[in-house]
Amino acid sequence: MPSLAGASPRELADAIVKILDEKKARDIKLLKFKDGSDLTDYFVICTGTSNTQIKGFAGELEYQLGERGVRPLHVDGYDSGMWIAMDFAHVIVHIFHKTERDFYKLEKLWNDAEEIPLDGEED
Repeated sequence: MPSLAGASPRELADAIVKILDEKKARDIKLLKFKDGSDLTDYFVICTGTSNTQIKGFAGELEYQLGERGVRPLHVDGYDSGMWIAMDFAHVIVHIFHKTERDFYKLEKLWNDAEEIPLDGEED
């Protein structure tokens, strides 16, 4: 696998989406923030059906991206497995249990971010 160490934020976000899709994460969304955002460039948001599956998604991201030279700056929520946030600087990944995603509604909270259509989605 090619290194992602020098990848653009979009290339990293696309790699994350691909890994999550291959692992059967549900309802994957890619949100792009406006240029110059102090928060990040992209959010990747997805849903898992159990704590074990959610932890598995996070573990797989750490493993596969680590093999390609990228490590998260911070991971939060792993112990509970209900909402894991992984900070890759320019890309922040949110892996939710359905109940947590329905409650927090990050897509609505960050409604000024542009949702990027993913392969296989209709425009």
